[in-house]
Amino acid sequence: MSTLKGKTAFVTGGTRGMGAAIVKRLAAEGANVIFTYVSSEQTAENIVKGIKESGGESLAIKVDSSIKGALEKSIDQIALKYGKIDILVNNAAISVKGPLETASERIDEYDRQINVNIRAVSEAVRSVIKYMPDGGRIVSIGSVGAKRIGSPYMSDYIATKAAIGAYTRGLAWDLAPRNITVNTVEPGAIDTDMLPGDDAVREAFINAIPLKRFGKPEEVAGLVNFLAGPESSYITGSSFTIDGGISA
Repeated sequence: MSTLKGKTAFVTGGTRGMGAAIVKRLAAEGANVIFTYVSSEQTAENIVKGIKESGGESLAIKVDSSIKGALEKSIDQIALKYGKIDILVNNAAISVKGPLETASERIDEYDRQINVNIRAVSEAVRSVIKYMPDGGRIVSIGSVGAKRIGSPYMSDYIATKAAIGAYTRGLAWDLAPRNITVNTVEPGAIDTDMLPGDDAVREAFINAIPLKRFGKPEEVAGLVNFLAGPESSYITGSSFTIDGGISA
């Protein structure tokens, strides 16, 4: 597969779950893939090693996207090395949940959630478009919760993910003159370490899904790959749900 041969992709949060699957899929399609991580250095190195052993090109960089300016600095360095960035995937996110009554006790966590889930996406886009050729691709990972919440204690998290959908629609207009497409992927329950480990809770999740299973990170990566590729050139400002039918 080589639908992205000659392209350079920048993925935030590329060592776990959907992020790792996205990195591997884009690399398998021929892209040079640079991805960020915060603490999983060994995992990041293993992903890079695997991609290079398969004949691809990859680079992992340690970036805490909650820190203002950190992404911009890293993107500038990557553009200097590779000359351009054709694809941006905003995947990095954190989830802070809990009763409203206790939110004030964890305000630092909630502020960090906003910084990572919203502000960092804006920073990445503003930084990347300086180096993105016309016809580039921006894909952000949202959540099916932006349309169907389904459980309590998620108000702030879901608000950040809903913001991504709105941001995408605005950016689609702003970047259309350059034929840069901007889209959102909104996963439902995907089988990653972010899902609850309790068997009863997992069973309840599955019973609520029409397809009666969790999604696979590779399935999300496949959708991202399509939106990053040549066949999606007339799709922009859209949000794509991948949730096994739970929001139907």
